This record gives sequence, structure tokens and C-alpha cells, in this order.
Amino acid sequence: MLRGRIAAGELVPGSKLSEQALSTALGVSRNTLREAFSILAAESVVTKIPNRGVFVSSPGADEVREIYRVRRMIEPAAVLWGEAGPEALAELEAIVRQAREAQRIGSVQGMADANQALHSAVVGLSGSEELRRLMARVLAEMRLVFHAMASAPDFHSHYVDRNVELVERLRAGERMEAAAGLRAYLDSAEAELLARLTEDR
Repeated sequence: MLRGRIAAGELVPGSKLSEQALSTALGVSRNTLREAFSILAAESVVTKIPNRGVFVSSPGADEVREIYRVRRMIEPAAVLWGEAGPEALAELEAIVRQAREAQRIGSVQGMADANQALHSAVVGLSGSEELRRLMARVLAEMRLVFHAMASAPDFHSHYVDRNVELVERLRAGERMEAAAGLRAYLDSAEAELLARLTEDR
């Protein structure tokens, strides 16, 4: 639940996670919550600071590079060899329509949400639950990275067009071109994020 809330942008980098408030809100014991914190800390989604508490992480350049190493391995592979049947394609097309609408009205949150949903669905083409779980962890970290781009709304806007192109190529059965385009897309996004993180230091 916590990972999902972070992936949805409900918990932002630097937020302190109160044991008492969360154990009450989630209906779990403090021990259970501490176990969850340990798992999320191992995933780099939260940071545990002795004598201070648990905080939502603020990923830096090294974390961004690792995120994109993982994404470059699994997303193009899912595009190349996944099952892109009519139902899966319809889901992808529905997501890019949502992204287009968010782009039209200038909703950065809407574009970010659609982007997360699209890349989750792309990995879903693999049919692997293990890869879905891995991508859920990666997307939770990605949402934290996106906060670094809050002052650059055009960051999400131009990736909407690339997502549309990706889905169109999948619909046309152009798997190799779709995978190559996605790899280039991920390279561009990583470079842009790293440049912004460098500027903010």
C-alpha cells in the first residue's frame, strides 16, 4: 500500500512517515509497519535515519542511472517478445488517450499518471508477475524522480508524443522499431533527468 501511494505521487520526497499515524490509518501493528519500512528501504523507496525516523527517499543521479539500467533491459524486451494481443493494445491505446487529454489541458499530474500506467502496461505484455512486481518498485522510484521535474512541465508533454508513437508501432506489428524507439526514449529521459539533477545541486 505504501509503495502504491508513493508510485501514485501521494507521498512526496522528503516526507516523514509517522509510525503512529500510518499504523492507525492502515490498520496494522507497528511491528508490521516496521517490516514494511525495511522492505521499502531495501528498494530505495524510503530512507531510515537513526533517531530521526523514516522518510520518503529523494533519488539522486546514481539511483536514476540504476532505474534506467533496469528499464532498458525489461521494457524493450517486453515490446519485442511480449503478447501484444487486442486486449493489451486496447489498454495501451486507452492510456495514451488519457495522456493526450492531460496534455491538452496542461495537467502535469495527469501526464505523469498516464506515463506510469503506460510503462507498467508495457511490462505487463511480458505476462510475468515477477516482472510486474519489479516494475512496480521501479515506478515507485520513478515517481520520486519526477518530482525533480516539477518545474519543467514540458518534460512530460513531449514524452506523450513518444508514447503515442510506441503504441502505434505496436499496433502496426513493428516490434523491432518499437523496441529501438523505446530504448532511445529511455536514453533521452535519463539524460534529461540527470541534467536537471545536476542543475539543482
